[in-house]
Amino acid sequence: MKPVFKKFVWLIAMSSLVALAGCHNKKKDNIEPPTPLAKDFTPTVKVAKMWSARVGDGAGVTGVRMGPVVVDGVLYAASTDGELAAFDAATGKKMWSKKSSTHGWFGWGDKHRKDALYAGGPAVDGDLLAVGTLDGHVYGLSSKDGSQRWEANLNSEVITTPVIVGDLVLVRTQDGRVYGLDRASGDRRWVYDQGNVPLLSVRGNGPLLAANGVVFFGSDDGKLVALRMDNGEKLWEQALANGEGRTDIERLDDADGAVVLDGTTLFGTAYHGNLVAIDGPSGRPLWSRQFSSYGSPAVAGNMVFAVNDQSQVWAFDRSGGADQWKNDALKYRWLSSPAVQGSYVVVGDVEGYVHWLQTGDGALAARERLSKKPIRAQPVVVGDMVYVEDIKGHIGAYRLSAN
Repeated sequence: MKPVFKKFVWLIAMSSLVALAGCHNKKKDNIEPPTPLAKDFTPTVKVAKMWSARVGDGAGVTGVRMGPVVVDGVLYAASTDGELAAFDAATGKKMWSKKSSTHGWFGWGDKHRKDALYAGGPAVDGDLLAVGTLDGHVYGLSSKDGSQRWEANLNSEVITTPVIVGDLVLVRTQDGRVYGLDRASGDRRWVYDQGNVPLLSVRGNGPLLAANGVVFFGSDDGKLVALRMDNGEKLWEQALANGEGRTDIERLDDADGAVVLDGTTLFGTAYHGNLVAIDGPSGRPLWSRQFSSYGSPAVAGNMVFAVNDQSQVWAFDRSGGADQWKNDALKYRWLSSPAVQGSYVVVGDVEGYVHWLQTGDGALAARERLSKKPIRAQPVVVGDMVYVEDIKGHIGAYRLSAN
């Protein structure tokens, strides 16, 4: 079985598993419904929707947490039905769009050509845009107009954003490999193979983090791994979860969120695992606390923010991991990973709402509705703007101002 077949079999199973994993009440056979939003809610901060747009059909039913990227005042976005687009980040005006085609999904000939199944990215650095696909390709394109420069054929799905750094394009694939590709040609420089990938895993990969000549990522078996950027050699790994339990589902321990670097400290989470602070240069744990999450933490000031597997929003002390606050108001609303916009934590939910919580005490401060579709991608904060994308490719840009 080719990797692409195997992963799409997993997609069908894992889309149900992700939903079921949030149901821990053994007295009920159904999935926990989203907590209703308070009808008498009074916002304490004013939200202005600056613009909205759409890119293709977004991530659709693929389960990919695909969101936009903003670089030098331009927002770039892609969809699994083959559209790439660039928008003015301030106004939402479309600067260019490209509908691309490639060889058929399972390697058929030219007469069966179809749209490129964009799923990983886009990533932009200077004049280069890199984007991966569900059928194991990475494309290097012009960020000015979307014209193709090179193509790399890998072994499995690319469902997380590549990283462009120096003369390398770093790419992670769903089969546990990390690649260093030549920025100019897409040729393979090195590959790191995780080895045995768990047969059962939550759908998704955390993005790569490149800093100080090292590549960091969370693995499918619940580890934080550090690689040399120049040759892909493993420097160290640290457990974020222990993989214990009676059943395969209980033993799931994926680290599917982003690893966050603040100063020299790394922060990461894992499903059925822990929130861990690690010294970046040495890989030595600084503190750890039990915390099961599908997503990425966010760090601002002396606080770490994270969403657990029941969609409760938490804040922890950055230096030691002590609880600061917890908000239950959005429980079971299957939130995105959090982002920090000024004095507020921003999350999207399963019904297309965007929520702002005060960083100081977790109180709900504002909400807006982007659409009626789930928001799975982490919001993107740039300056005083936050950009949010749902699974159907709707994009909204929001600005806050005090009442």
